[in-house]
Amino acid sequence: MSNINDLYNQVLRDHRNYPRNKGLIEGYRSLHAKNPSCGDDVTVQIDIKDGIIKDVRHDGTGCAICCSSASAMSEVLIGKTIEEANSIIKDFYELIKGTLPTDEDRLGDAIVFVNIHNFPPRIKCATLSWRAADTLLNTDETGEKDV
Repeated sequence: MSNINDLYNQVLRDHRNYPRNKGLIEGYRSLHAKNPSCGDDVTVQIDIKDGIIKDVRHDGTGCAICCSSASAMSEVLIGKTIEEANSIIKDFYELIKGTLPTDEDRLGDAIVFVNIHNFPPRIKCATLSWRAADTLLNTDETGEKDV
């Protein structure tokens, strides 16, 4: 089990140190989400064309879990339909609760958060960007939100 934990830690560090899809683009729908209890602060942007997520961007500050989760989320959701993205987000929420999804591969690198349920104070860190994306995909809400 130690080897898999080492691999997960390496993936988490890689996303923290070399975040994918970081940086905002003018014209995309945006939601700025904050976790006031720990200081994580992230803006998520989504560009959708013809029902397909063409781009997911993120920018902000926070702990390694928050920042690496935003990076992994951005990679997983790009190229998906809204329906597929909603299903993947639901799988991620279940993963965070400790339930493995039927198709773990759909989560991509986000699978590294499989044991976060053992650290309840860190759950909000891992889900902050996912909740912002969920809101952007399923409401007309943009702007700022405490999550």
